[in-house]
Amino acid sequence: MRILVVEDEKPLADALTEILRQNHYQADAVYHGNHGLEYARSNLYDLILLDIMLPGIDGLSVLKVLRKEHITTPVIILTAKSEVSDIITGLDAGSDDYLAKPFSTGELLARIRALSRRSASYNDEVPSCGDLSFNKNTMELSCGADSLKLGLKESQLMELLLNNAGRIMPKGLLIEKIWGLDSNAEYNNIEVYISFLRQKMTFLGTRTQIRTIRGVGYQLEGKDT
Repeated sequence: MRILVVEDEKPLADALTEILRQNHYQADAVYHGNHGLEYARSNLYDLILLDIMLPGIDGLSVLKVLRKEHITTPVIILTAKSEVSDIITGLDAGSDDYLAKPFSTGELLARIRALSRRSASYNDEVPSCGDLSFNKNTMELSCGADSLKLGLKESQLMELLLNNAGRIMPKGLLIEKIWGLDSNAEYNNIEVYISFLRQKMTFLGTRTQIRTIRGVGYQLEGKDT
């Protein structure tokens, strides 16, 4: 399960990220509302921890934009105890739960588990492009009756490309979203995994292609059979 933390208090955001990783979740943190919206739009995350008070776009505005764009990723809003009106507004705007600061690690993890159980029953969406589809639960890439299991990084990259099919995805953005903001990963890391995916797509016989946009990045282009 991959979780996005959107919190402008960097020490808190980093502490939450570390707690999540220690409990076997993948986690990324961003500290600005605009960056939170950008990352959430990638559809790469299974859950978002979203602070209300953010620089740039505030948390409630981020939430409203996501729901308006039909992005249904579960969201837990983070708020101060006194902000009852914000809790109500957040729930009405489409948040799935809230946590009042300060909160305990146990409460945070319990609410994440509860949301995970709740969303598992309807989180069966299989992203596709042309004749190619990907099951993120089994990490299987399929074309027709044929399928192949992908590795973790291949799965993350494939899911990101499928969720943004038709869009040009810069290499730097792919590195940030898959390896993290503080990663030492370089462009050749992306190039290696793109090569792996292309080999597996060729084996499956799909007409969908990963196009190289020279000097920029990649674009997934689907063609129906």
